[in-house]
Amino acid sequence: MAQVGLGVEEKKSFGEILDEVVRGVPSSEKIFIGGDFNGHIGSLSLGYDNVHGGFGFGVRNDEGAAFLDFARSFGLVVVNSSFPKKEEHLVTFRSKIVKTQIDFLLLRMGIELCVKIAR
Repeated sequence: MAQVGLGVEEKKSFGEILDEVVRGVPSSEKIFIGGDFNGHIGSLSLGYDNVHGGFGFGVRNDEGAAFLDFARSFGLVVVNSSFPKKEEHLVTFRSKIVKTQIDFLLLRMGIELCVKIAR
């Protein structure tokens, strides 16, 4: 997961700390993680059906794939990709040159969430 303006070591450290924090939460507890992850998960799930609901924006990049891998490894789902929205509600960063979706909400998958995604 990339953090704009940070060096490689700082990015690696952030990822390791986030992994450690999530790993420290008992699997019986719910987890909500929200933030600007600077990754593009893309508009389609394409191999990430268990974490990506199929309603994202744009084209997936390497950081987006790493973000989805992180979600998968901890049984999390990208909630804001789980239902259709208008483009203006999908796009979370906009400039004169680009518009993209980089803000995501992750939720630990529970039985009720698995049933909704399976539909």
